Amino acid sequence: MDAEEEKQLRIAALKNAETILAARLRAERALVEANEALAHKSEELEQQREWFQVTLSSIGDGVITTDINSQVTFLNPIAEAMTGWSSEDAKGKPIDQVFHIINEDTGLFVANPVASVLQLGTTVGLANRIALVSRSGAVVGIEDSAAPIRNAHGSIVGVVLVFHDVTERRRAEHALREADRRKDEFLATLAHELRNPLAPIRQAAMILKSPAATDTQKRWSHDVIGRQVHHMALLLDDLLDISRITRGMLELRVEMVELADVIDAAVETARPAIDAKRHTFSVLAPDHPVQLAADPMRLAQVLSNLLTNAAKYTDPEGQIQLRAALEGRVVTICVADTGIGIPPFAIDSVFEMFSQVKSGQDRSEGGLGIGLSLSKGLVQLHGGEIEAKSPGLGRGSEFIVRLPVQALAARRQPVDTRASMEPRVGRRILIADDNRDAAESLAMLLQLDGHEVTIVHDGQAALAAVQSRRPEIVLLDIGMPKLSGYEVARQVRQGLLGRTVTLVAVTGWGQESDKARALAAGFNHHFTKPIETERLNELIRSTP
Repeated sequence: MDAEEEKQLRIAALKNAETILAARLRAERALVEANEALAHKSEELEQQREWFQVTLSSIGDGVITTDINSQVTFLNPIAEAMTGWSSEDAKGKPIDQVFHIINEDTGLFVANPVASVLQLGTTVGLANRIALVSRSGAVVGIEDSAAPIRNAHGSIVGVVLVFHDVTERRRAEHALREADRRKDEFLATLAHELRNPLAPIRQAAMILKSPAATDTQKRWSHDVIGRQVHHMALLLDDLLDISRITRGMLELRVEMVELADVIDAAVETARPAIDAKRHTFSVLAPDHPVQLAADPMRLAQVLSNLLTNAAKYTDPEGQIQLRAALEGRVVTICVADTGIGIPPFAIDSVFEMFSQVKSGQDRSEGGLGIGLSLSKGLVQLHGGEIEAKSPGLGRGSEFIVRLPVQALAARRQPVDTRASMEPRVGRRILIADDNRDAAESLAMLLQLDGHEVTIVHDGQAALAAVQSRRPEIVLLDIGMPKLSGYEVARQVRQGLLGRTVTLVAVTGWGQESDKARALAAGFNHHFTKPIETERLNELIRSTP
Protein backbone atom coordinates (compact mmCIF):
# COMPACT_ATOMS: atom_id res chain seq x y z
CA MET A 1 0.00 0.00 0.00
CA ASP A 2 1.53 3.32 -1.00
CA ALA A 3 1.55 6.42 1.16
CA GLU A 4 -1.44 8.00 -0.58
CA GLU A 5 -3.70 5.08 0.06
CA GLU A 6 -2.65 4.91 3.68
CA LYS A 7 -3.45 8.57 4.06
CA GLN A 8 -6.91 8.12 2.63
CA LEU A 9 -7.59 5.23 4.95
CA ARG A 10 -6.61 7.32 7.94
CA ILE A 11 -8.82 10.18 6.81
CA ALA A 12 -11.75 7.77 6.40
CA ALA A 13 -11.13 6.29 9.83
CA LEU A 14 -11.06 9.73 11.37
CA LYS A 15 -14.33 10.61 9.69
CA ASN A 16 -15.93 7.38 10.89
CA ALA A 17 -14.68 8.09 14.38
CA GLU A 18 -16.15 11.61 14.24
CA THR A 19 -19.45 10.22 13.00
CA ILE A 20 -19.53 7.62 15.78
CA LEU A 21 -18.55 10.24 18.37
CA ALA A 22 -21.24 12.63 17.11
CA ALA A 23 -23.83 9.87 17.22
CA ARG A 24 -22.76 8.94 20.71
CA LEU A 25 -22.97 12.54 21.82
CA ARG A 26 -26.44 12.81 20.32
CA ALA A 27 -27.47 9.62 22.03
CA GLU A 28 -26.15 10.81 25.35
CA ARG A 29 -27.88 14.16 24.88
CA ALA A 30 -31.15 12.38 24.00
CA LEU A 31 -30.79 10.18 27.04
CA VAL A 32 -30.26 13.22 29.26
CA GLU A 33 -33.28 14.92 27.72
CA ALA A 34 -35.37 11.76 28.14
CA ASN A 35 -34.34 11.49 31.77
CA GLU A 36 -35.17 15.14 32.30
CA ALA A 37 -38.57 14.65 30.62
CA LEU A 38 -39.24 11.53 32.66
CA ALA A 39 -38.35 13.34 35.86
CA HIS A 40 -40.62 16.22 34.85
CA LYS A 41 -43.39 13.77 33.99
CA SER A 42 -42.97 12.01 37.32
CA GLU A 43 -43.18 15.34 39.07
CA GLU A 44 -46.35 16.18 37.13
CA LEU A 45 -47.83 12.79 37.99
CA GLU A 46 -46.98 13.27 41.65
CA GLN A 47 -48.55 16.73 41.58
CA GLN A 48 -51.64 15.33 39.89
CA ARG A 49 -51.83 12.53 42.46
CA GLU A 50 -51.53 15.03 45.32
CA TRP A 51 -54.11 17.30 43.70
CA PHE A 52 -56.44 14.34 43.22
CA GLN A 53 -56.15 13.27 46.86
CA VAL A 54 -56.55 16.86 48.12
CA THR A 55 -59.68 17.22 46.00
CA LEU A 56 -61.16 13.95 47.23
CA SER A 57 -60.29 14.87 50.80
CA SER A 58 -62.02 18.23 50.59
CA ILE A 59 -65.43 17.12 49.31
CA GLY A 60 -68.27 16.53 51.75
CA ASP A 61 -69.03 12.93 50.73
CA GLY A 62 -67.19 9.77 51.71
CA VAL A 63 -64.84 8.58 48.93
CA ILE A 64 -63.07 5.22 48.60
CA THR A 65 -60.95 4.14 45.62
CA THR A 66 -59.88 0.63 44.71
CA ASP A 67 -57.59 -0.96 42.15
CA ILE A 68 -58.68 -3.44 39.50
CA ASN A 69 -58.45 -6.25 42.05
CA SER A 70 -61.06 -4.59 44.37
CA GLN A 71 -58.41 -3.72 46.92
CA VAL A 72 -58.64 -0.36 48.68
CA THR A 73 -56.14 2.30 47.58
CA PHE A 74 -57.50 5.44 49.27
CA LEU A 75 -60.10 6.78 51.76
CA ASN A 76 -60.83 10.46 52.23
CA PRO A 77 -61.41 11.80 55.78
CA ILE A 78 -65.21 11.51 55.51
CA ALA A 79 -64.91 7.86 54.50
CA GLU A 80 -62.44 7.28 57.32
CA ALA A 81 -64.88 8.71 59.85
CA MET A 82 -67.85 6.72 58.51
CA THR A 83 -66.07 3.37 58.10
CA GLY A 84 -63.78 3.63 61.13
CA TRP A 85 -60.79 2.74 58.94
CA SER A 86 -57.80 5.00 58.33
CA SER A 87 -56.62 5.23 54.74
CA GLU A 88 -53.28 3.75 55.72
CA ASP A 89 -54.82 0.75 57.54
CA ALA A 90 -57.33 0.12 54.77
CA LYS A 91 -54.85 0.26 51.88
CA GLY A 92 -54.56 -3.15 50.23
CA LYS A 93 -57.58 -4.56 52.11
CA PRO A 94 -60.51 -6.12 50.16
CA ILE A 95 -63.26 -3.54 49.66
CA ASP A 96 -65.86 -5.79 51.35
CA GLN A 97 -63.84 -5.67 54.56
CA VAL A 98 -63.67 -1.87 54.65
CA PHE A 99 -66.97 -0.95 52.96
CA HIS A 100 -69.32 -3.48 54.62
CA ILE A 101 -72.94 -2.78 53.64
CA ILE A 102 -76.26 -4.38 54.64
CA ASN A 103 -79.97 -3.96 53.93
CA GLU A 104 -81.24 -1.46 56.50
CA ASP A 105 -84.58 -3.22 56.94
CA THR A 106 -83.47 -6.87 57.05
CA GLY A 107 -79.87 -6.55 58.27
CA LEU A 108 -78.75 -9.01 55.55
CA PHE A 109 -75.42 -8.62 53.72
CA VAL A 110 -75.59 -6.71 50.42
CA ALA A 111 -73.13 -7.37 47.56
CA ASN A 112 -70.58 -4.58 47.11
CA PRO A 113 -71.10 -2.46 43.95
CA VAL A 114 -67.36 -2.51 43.08
CA ALA A 115 -67.64 -5.98 41.52
CA SER A 116 -70.57 -4.83 39.36
CA VAL A 117 -68.63 -1.78 38.16
CA LEU A 118 -65.60 -3.90 37.19
CA GLN A 119 -67.85 -6.36 35.41
CA LEU A 120 -70.15 -3.90 33.61
CA GLY A 121 -67.78 -0.98 33.16
CA THR A 122 -70.55 1.54 34.05
CA THR A 123 -71.67 3.58 37.00
CA VAL A 124 -73.72 1.54 39.48
CA GLY A 125 -76.13 3.12 41.98
CA LEU A 126 -76.46 1.64 45.43
CA ALA A 127 -79.72 -0.18 46.13
CA ASN A 128 -82.42 1.42 48.28
CA ARG A 129 -82.32 1.16 52.08
CA ILE A 130 -78.56 0.44 52.25
CA ALA A 131 -76.64 0.93 55.48
CA LEU A 132 -72.88 0.97 56.13
CA VAL A 133 -71.56 -1.05 59.07
CA SER A 134 -68.47 0.68 60.46
CA ARG A 135 -65.43 -1.03 61.93
CA SER A 136 -66.90 -0.47 65.42
CA GLY A 137 -70.27 -1.97 64.44
CA ALA A 138 -72.16 1.34 64.13
CA VAL A 139 -74.80 1.35 61.38
CA VAL A 140 -75.27 4.42 59.17
CA GLY A 141 -77.83 4.77 56.37
CA ILE A 142 -76.08 5.76 53.13
CA GLU A 143 -76.81 6.60 49.51
CA ASP A 144 -74.85 7.18 46.32
CA SER A 145 -72.92 5.30 43.64
CA ALA A 146 -69.74 3.61 42.33
CA ALA A 147 -68.01 4.45 39.03
CA PRO A 148 -65.04 3.09 37.03
CA ILE A 149 -61.64 4.83 37.00
CA ARG A 150 -60.06 4.73 33.51
CA ASN A 151 -56.52 5.46 32.25
CA ALA A 152 -55.57 7.55 29.22
CA HIS A 153 -56.31 4.58 26.95
CA GLY A 154 -59.80 4.08 28.36
CA SER A 155 -58.97 0.91 30.25
CA ILE A 156 -60.48 0.41 33.72
CA VAL A 157 -57.80 0.60 36.39
CA GLY A 158 -60.00 0.84 39.48
CA VAL A 159 -63.30 1.98 41.02
CA VAL A 160 -64.33 5.05 42.99
CA LEU A 161 -67.13 4.83 45.60
CA VAL A 162 -68.88 8.06 46.62
CA PHE A 163 -71.43 7.93 49.45
CA HIS A 164 -73.03 10.12 52.14
CA ASP A 165 -74.94 9.76 55.40
CA VAL A 166 -78.74 9.90 55.00
CA THR A 167 -79.68 8.71 58.50
CA GLU A 168 -81.41 11.97 59.50
CA ARG A 169 -83.23 12.25 56.19
CA ARG A 170 -84.54 8.69 56.44
CA ARG A 171 -85.59 9.33 60.02
CA ALA A 172 -87.48 12.44 58.89
CA GLU A 173 -89.06 10.53 55.99
CA HIS A 174 -90.15 7.79 58.39
CA ALA A 175 -91.64 10.39 60.73
CA LEU A 176 -93.54 11.96 57.83
CA ARG A 177 -94.85 8.57 56.70
CA GLU A 178 -95.89 7.76 60.25
CA ALA A 179 -97.63 11.13 60.63
CA ASP A 180 -99.39 10.62 57.31
CA ARG A 181 -100.49 7.14 58.40
CA ARG A 182 -101.83 8.48 61.68
CA LYS A 183 -103.71 11.28 59.89
CA ASP A 184 -105.33 8.77 57.53
CA GLU A 185 -106.32 6.67 60.52
CA PHE A 186 -107.56 9.77 62.32
CA LEU A 187 -109.78 10.78 59.38
CA ALA A 188 -111.22 7.28 59.22
CA THR A 189 -111.85 7.36 62.97
CA LEU A 190 -113.35 10.85 62.77
CA ALA A 191 -115.77 9.69 60.09
CA HIS A 192 -116.63 6.72 62.30
CA GLU A 193 -117.11 8.89 65.38
CA LEU A 194 -119.30 11.41 63.57
CA ARG A 195 -121.41 8.71 61.94
CA ASN A 196 -122.10 6.97 65.27
CA PRO A 197 -124.39 9.72 66.65
CA LEU A 198 -126.26 10.03 63.36
CA ALA A 199 -127.96 6.64 63.65
CA PRO A 200 -129.66 7.29 67.02
CA ILE A 201 -130.48 10.87 65.96
CA ARG A 202 -132.15 9.60 62.77
CA GLN A 203 -134.03 6.89 64.65
CA ALA A 204 -135.14 9.29 67.40
CA ALA A 205 -136.38 11.72 64.74
CA MET A 206 -138.42 8.94 63.13
CA ILE A 207 -139.95 8.08 66.51
CA LEU A 208 -140.92 11.73 67.02
CA LYS A 209 -142.62 11.72 63.60
CA SER A 210 -144.55 8.55 64.33
CA PRO A 211 -148.20 9.18 65.33
CA ALA A 212 -148.07 6.01 67.42
CA ALA A 213 -145.22 7.27 69.64
CA THR A 214 -146.07 7.64 73.31
CA ASP A 215 -145.11 10.65 75.40
CA THR A 216 -142.45 8.55 77.13
CA GLN A 217 -140.95 7.56 73.77
CA LYS A 218 -140.98 11.16 72.61
CA ARG A 219 -139.21 12.32 75.77
CA TRP A 220 -136.67 9.54 75.29
CA SER A 221 -136.15 10.65 71.67
CA HIS A 222 -135.59 14.25 72.78
CA ASP A 223 -132.99 13.09 75.30
CA VAL A 224 -131.21 10.91 72.71
CA ILE A 225 -130.98 13.74 70.21
CA GLY A 226 -129.71 16.13 72.86
CA ARG A 227 -127.04 13.70 74.10
CA GLN A 228 -125.82 12.77 70.64
CA VAL A 229 -125.66 16.37 69.41
CA HIS A 230 -123.74 17.24 72.57
CA HIS A 231 -121.32 14.38 71.84
CA MET A 232 -120.74 15.60 68.28
CA ALA A 233 -120.20 19.15 69.53
CA LEU A 234 -117.56 17.89 71.99
CA LEU A 235 -115.70 16.15 69.16
CA LEU A 236 -115.65 19.32 67.11
CA ASP A 237 -114.65 21.41 70.13
CA ASP A 238 -111.67 19.11 70.71
CA LEU A 239 -110.60 19.57 67.11
CA LEU A 240 -110.86 23.34 67.38
CA ASP A 241 -109.05 23.39 70.72
CA ILE A 242 -106.06 21.37 69.50
CA SER A 243 -105.83 23.61 66.45
CA ARG A 244 -105.88 26.75 68.59
CA ILE A 245 -103.26 25.34 70.99
CA THR A 246 -101.00 24.36 68.07
CA ARG A 247 -101.20 27.91 66.69
CA GLY A 248 -100.88 29.51 70.13
CA MET A 249 -104.34 31.10 69.88
CA LEU A 250 -106.06 29.54 72.92
CA GLU A 251 -106.43 31.86 75.91
CA LEU A 252 -107.06 30.63 79.44
CA ARG A 253 -109.62 32.23 81.75
CA VAL A 254 -107.50 32.00 84.87
CA GLU A 255 -108.93 32.43 88.34
CA MET A 256 -108.29 31.08 91.82
CA VAL A 257 -109.97 27.67 91.95
CA GLU A 258 -110.38 24.93 94.51
CA LEU A 259 -108.64 21.73 93.46
CA ALA A 260 -111.52 19.68 94.85
CA ASP A 261 -114.02 21.54 92.62
CA VAL A 262 -111.93 20.84 89.52
CA ILE A 263 -111.66 17.15 90.41
CA ASP A 264 -115.41 16.92 91.03
CA ALA A 265 -116.15 18.47 87.62
CA ALA A 266 -113.74 16.08 85.87
CA VAL A 267 -115.17 13.03 87.64
CA GLU A 268 -118.71 14.07 86.75
CA THR A 269 -117.75 14.20 83.06
CA ALA A 270 -115.87 10.88 83.07
CA ARG A 271 -118.23 8.98 85.39
CA PRO A 272 -120.44 7.49 82.61
CA ALA A 273 -117.40 5.96 80.88
CA ILE A 274 -116.11 4.58 84.20
CA ASP A 275 -119.46 3.18 85.28
CA ALA A 276 -120.22 1.68 81.85
CA LYS A 277 -117.35 -0.79 82.33
CA ARG A 278 -117.98 -1.32 86.05
CA HIS A 279 -114.55 -0.08 87.11
CA THR A 280 -113.63 0.41 90.76
CA PHE A 281 -112.85 4.11 91.06
CA SER A 282 -111.33 6.02 93.97
CA VAL A 283 -110.08 9.52 94.65
CA LEU A 284 -107.30 10.35 97.12
CA ALA A 285 -107.05 14.10 97.59
CA PRO A 286 -105.98 16.47 100.38
CA ASP A 287 -108.63 16.86 103.10
CA HIS A 288 -107.81 20.56 103.36
CA PRO A 289 -108.57 23.23 100.74
CA VAL A 290 -105.98 23.61 97.98
CA GLN A 291 -106.21 26.66 95.74
CA LEU A 292 -104.36 27.29 92.51
CA ALA A 293 -104.54 29.77 89.66
CA ALA A 294 -106.05 27.96 86.70
CA ASP A 295 -108.79 27.92 84.11
CA PRO A 296 -111.26 25.61 85.92
CA MET A 297 -113.01 24.40 82.77
CA ARG A 298 -109.76 23.61 80.92
CA LEU A 299 -108.12 21.94 83.90
CA ALA A 300 -111.21 19.79 84.45
CA GLN A 301 -111.05 18.96 80.74
CA VAL A 302 -107.49 17.67 81.19
CA LEU A 303 -108.43 15.42 84.10
CA SER A 304 -111.62 14.14 82.48
CA ASN A 305 -109.60 13.26 79.36
CA LEU A 306 -107.18 11.25 81.49
CA LEU A 307 -109.99 9.50 83.38
CA THR A 308 -111.93 8.71 80.20
CA ASN A 309 -108.77 7.30 78.62
CA ALA A 310 -108.16 5.16 81.69
CA ALA A 311 -111.72 3.82 81.49
CA LYS A 312 -111.41 3.16 77.76
CA TYR A 313 -108.12 1.26 77.92
CA THR A 314 -108.95 -0.81 81.01
CA ASP A 315 -110.83 -4.09 80.72
CA PRO A 316 -114.22 -4.24 82.51
CA GLU A 317 -114.11 -4.32 86.32
CA GLY A 318 -110.66 -2.80 86.42
CA GLN A 319 -109.31 -0.27 88.88
CA ILE A 320 -108.82 3.46 88.34
CA GLN A 321 -107.49 5.88 90.91
CA LEU A 322 -107.04 9.64 90.93
CA ARG A 323 -104.47 10.89 93.45
CA ALA A 324 -103.81 14.56 94.17
CA ALA A 325 -101.28 16.17 96.50
CA LEU A 326 -99.71 19.53 97.23
CA GLU A 327 -95.93 19.22 97.21
CA GLY A 328 -94.38 22.56 98.09
CA ARG A 329 -95.56 25.01 95.44
CA VAL A 330 -96.58 22.28 92.99
CA VAL A 331 -99.90 20.44 92.73
CA THR A 332 -99.40 16.86 91.54
CA ILE A 333 -102.34 14.92 90.12
CA CYS A 334 -101.95 11.28 89.08
CA VAL A 335 -104.46 9.12 87.20
CA ALA A 336 -103.52 5.43 87.47
CA ASP A 337 -105.23 2.38 86.00
CA THR A 338 -104.84 -1.38 85.68
CA GLY A 339 -105.42 -1.29 81.93
CA ILE A 340 -103.57 -2.46 78.82
CA GLY A 341 -100.49 -0.35 79.62
CA ILE A 342 -98.11 1.33 77.21
CA PRO A 343 -95.19 -0.42 75.47
CA PRO A 344 -91.79 1.24 76.11
CA PHE A 345 -91.39 2.37 72.49
CA ALA A 346 -94.73 4.25 72.62
CA ILE A 347 -94.17 6.20 75.86
CA ASP A 348 -92.58 9.15 74.08
CA SER A 349 -95.26 9.33 71.38
CA VAL A 350 -98.52 9.01 73.36
CA PHE A 351 -98.89 12.81 73.52
CA GLU A 352 -98.50 13.27 69.77
CA MET A 353 -101.45 14.21 67.59
CA PHE A 354 -103.59 11.26 66.41
CA SER A 355 -101.56 8.81 68.50
CA GLN A 356 -103.42 5.86 70.01
CA VAL A 357 -102.28 2.79 71.91
CA LYS A 358 -103.43 -0.21 69.92
CA SER A 359 -105.69 -2.77 71.53
CA GLY A 360 -107.86 -5.55 70.27
CA GLN A 361 -110.97 -3.43 70.80
CA ASP A 362 -109.65 -0.10 69.59
CA ARG A 363 -112.23 0.32 66.86
CA SER A 364 -115.17 -0.42 69.11
CA GLU A 365 -113.94 2.00 71.74
CA GLY A 366 -113.48 4.83 69.26
CA GLY A 367 -111.61 8.04 69.93
CA LEU A 368 -109.80 10.54 67.75
CA GLY A 369 -106.34 10.18 69.24
CA ILE A 370 -106.14 13.87 70.16
CA GLY A 371 -107.19 13.78 73.84
CA LEU A 372 -103.68 13.37 75.27
CA SER A 373 -102.20 15.89 72.84
CA LEU A 374 -104.90 18.37 73.84
CA SER A 375 -104.28 17.64 77.54
CA LYS A 376 -100.56 18.23 77.15
CA GLY A 377 -101.17 21.55 75.42
CA LEU A 378 -103.57 22.71 78.13
CA VAL A 379 -101.19 21.67 80.93
CA GLN A 380 -98.32 23.54 79.26
CA LEU A 381 -100.51 26.64 78.90
CA HIS A 382 -100.87 26.50 82.70
CA GLY A 383 -97.08 26.41 83.04
CA GLY A 384 -97.11 22.77 84.06
CA GLU A 385 -95.99 19.43 82.67
CA ILE A 386 -97.53 16.03 82.05
CA GLU A 387 -95.78 12.66 82.07
CA ALA A 388 -96.77 9.12 81.10
CA LYS A 389 -95.47 6.01 82.87
CA SER A 390 -96.12 2.31 82.40
CA PRO A 391 -94.36 -0.92 83.39
CA GLY A 392 -95.34 -2.30 79.97
CA LEU A 393 -98.19 -3.93 78.08
CA GLY A 394 -100.90 -5.40 80.27
CA ARG A 395 -99.54 -3.76 83.41
CA GLY A 396 -101.48 -0.51 83.60
CA SER A 397 -100.33 3.07 83.23
CA GLU A 398 -100.05 6.37 85.07
CA PHE A 399 -100.43 9.93 83.84
CA ILE A 400 -98.94 12.54 86.13
CA VAL A 401 -99.81 16.25 85.90
CA ARG A 402 -97.70 18.81 87.75
CA LEU A 403 -98.99 22.36 88.03
CA PRO A 404 -97.40 25.35 89.76
CA VAL A 405 -99.45 27.02 92.50
CA GLN A 406 -99.65 30.63 91.40
CA ALA A 407 -101.34 33.61 93.08
CA LEU A 408 -103.33 36.04 90.97
CA ALA A 409 -102.29 39.66 91.20
CA ALA A 410 -105.86 40.61 91.96
CA ARG A 411 -108.88 38.40 92.23
CA ARG A 412 -111.68 39.42 89.93
CA GLN A 413 -114.91 40.05 91.80
CA PRO A 414 -117.98 38.37 90.35
CA VAL A 415 -120.26 40.76 88.53
CA ASP A 416 -123.98 40.51 89.17
CA THR A 417 -125.47 40.47 85.71
CA ARG A 418 -128.92 39.33 86.68
CA ALA A 419 -130.49 42.73 86.13
CA SER A 420 -129.14 42.98 82.59
CA MET A 421 -130.12 39.37 81.84
CA GLU A 422 -133.86 39.84 82.34
CA PRO A 423 -135.59 38.39 79.30
CA ARG A 424 -136.97 40.78 76.75
CA VAL A 425 -139.54 39.06 74.54
CA GLY A 426 -140.81 40.15 71.19
CA ARG A 427 -137.44 40.91 69.53
CA ARG A 428 -137.45 41.20 65.75
CA ILE A 429 -134.96 38.64 64.43
CA LEU A 430 -133.93 37.85 60.85
CA ILE A 431 -132.37 34.46 60.05
CA ALA A 432 -130.51 34.16 56.72
CA ASP A 433 -129.25 30.65 55.97
CA ASP A 434 -129.38 28.54 52.79
CA ASN A 435 -129.69 25.41 54.96
CA ARG A 436 -133.46 25.41 55.26
CA ASP A 437 -133.65 22.83 58.05
CA ALA A 438 -131.14 24.73 60.16
CA ALA A 439 -132.93 28.05 59.60
CA GLU A 440 -136.44 26.75 60.25
CA SER A 441 -135.55 24.72 63.35
CA LEU A 442 -133.76 27.72 64.87
CA ALA A 443 -136.71 29.96 63.99
CA MET A 444 -139.10 27.59 65.79
CA LEU A 445 -137.00 27.70 68.94
CA LEU A 446 -136.91 31.50 68.87
CA GLN A 447 -140.64 31.75 68.16
CA LEU A 448 -141.34 29.51 71.16
CA ASP A 449 -139.57 32.18 73.24
CA GLY A 450 -141.92 34.83 71.84
CA HIS A 451 -139.68 36.43 69.21
CA GLU A 452 -140.83 37.63 65.79
CA VAL A 453 -138.70 35.72 63.27
CA THR A 454 -138.23 36.15 59.51
CA ILE A 455 -136.41 33.53 57.43
CA VAL A 456 -134.59 34.02 54.08
CA HIS A 457 -132.20 31.74 52.22
CA ASP A 458 -129.79 33.89 50.20
CA GLY A 459 -127.80 37.10 50.55
CA GLN A 460 -129.94 39.33 48.33
CA ALA A 461 -133.11 38.29 50.15
CA ALA A 462 -131.36 39.07 53.43
CA LEU A 463 -130.62 42.65 52.31
CA ALA A 464 -134.21 43.12 51.19
CA ALA A 465 -135.56 41.72 54.48
CA VAL A 466 -133.34 44.08 56.49
CA GLN A 467 -134.93 47.03 54.69
CA SER A 468 -138.51 45.75 54.86
CA ARG A 469 -138.62 44.04 58.26
CA ARG A 470 -136.15 46.32 60.10
CA PRO A 471 -134.90 43.54 62.45
CA GLU A 472 -133.07 44.27 65.70
CA ILE A 473 -130.89 41.15 65.39
CA VAL A 474 -129.73 39.45 62.17
CA LEU A 475 -128.29 35.92 62.21
CA LEU A 476 -126.32 35.65 58.96
CA ASP A 477 -124.86 32.49 57.50
CA ILE A 478 -121.54 33.25 55.78
CA GLY A 479 -121.63 30.87 52.82
CA MET A 480 -124.90 31.88 51.13
CA PRO A 481 -125.73 32.08 47.40
CA LYS A 482 -125.95 35.41 45.53
CA LEU A 483 -124.26 37.39 48.32
CA SER A 484 -122.07 36.05 51.10
CA GLY A 485 -122.69 36.94 54.72
CA TYR A 486 -119.63 39.20 54.65
CA GLU A 487 -121.02 41.19 51.70
CA VAL A 488 -124.46 41.48 53.33
CA ALA A 489 -122.89 42.76 56.57
CA ARG A 490 -120.80 45.39 54.76
CA GLN A 491 -123.83 46.71 52.82
CA VAL A 492 -126.06 46.73 55.93
CA ARG A 493 -123.46 48.80 57.81
CA GLN A 494 -123.55 51.36 55.01
CA GLY A 495 -127.35 51.78 55.26
CA LEU A 496 -129.60 53.65 57.69
CA LEU A 497 -129.98 50.66 60.06
CA GLY A 498 -126.27 49.96 60.09
CA ARG A 499 -125.65 51.77 63.38
CA THR A 500 -128.41 50.06 65.35
CA VAL A 501 -128.82 46.49 64.11
CA THR A 502 -126.88 43.67 65.79
CA LEU A 503 -125.22 41.40 63.21
CA VAL A 504 -124.28 37.86 64.22
CA ALA A 505 -122.14 35.68 61.93
CA VAL A 506 -123.27 32.03 61.98
CA THR A 507 -120.81 29.67 60.26
CA GLY A 508 -119.10 26.33 60.39
CA TRP A 509 -115.71 28.06 60.25
CA GLY A 510 -114.49 28.82 63.76
CA GLN A 511 -110.80 29.71 63.48
CA GLU A 512 -109.50 32.98 64.92
CA SER A 513 -108.89 34.27 61.39
CA ASP A 514 -112.57 33.62 60.57
CA LYS A 515 -113.67 35.60 63.62
CA ALA A 516 -111.33 38.45 62.72
CA ARG A 517 -112.67 38.54 59.17
CA ALA A 518 -116.26 38.63 60.46
CA LEU A 519 -115.52 41.57 62.78
CA ALA A 520 -113.76 43.40 59.93
CA ALA A 521 -116.87 42.96 57.75
CA GLY A 522 -119.06 44.62 60.41
CA PHE A 523 -120.39 41.75 62.50
CA ASN A 524 -120.87 42.26 66.23
CA HIS A 525 -120.59 38.58 67.14
CA HIS A 526 -119.38 35.30 65.66
CA PHE A 527 -121.09 31.96 66.42
CA THR A 528 -119.75 28.61 65.24
CA LYS A 529 -122.31 26.04 64.14
CA PRO A 530 -124.10 24.34 65.74
CA ILE A 531 -125.33 27.36 67.70
CA GLU A 532 -125.59 26.86 71.44
CA THR A 533 -129.10 28.07 72.23
CA GLU A 534 -128.11 29.19 75.74
CA ARG A 535 -125.43 31.50 74.31
CA LEU A 536 -127.87 32.80 71.71
CA ASN A 537 -130.56 33.47 74.32
CA GLU A 538 -127.99 35.24 76.47
CA LEU A 539 -127.01 37.41 73.51
CA ILE A 540 -130.63 38.24 72.71
CA ARG A 541 -131.36 39.19 76.33
CA SER A 542 -128.26 41.40 76.54
CA THR A 543 -128.81 43.17 73.22
CA PRO A 544 -130.04 46.73 73.86
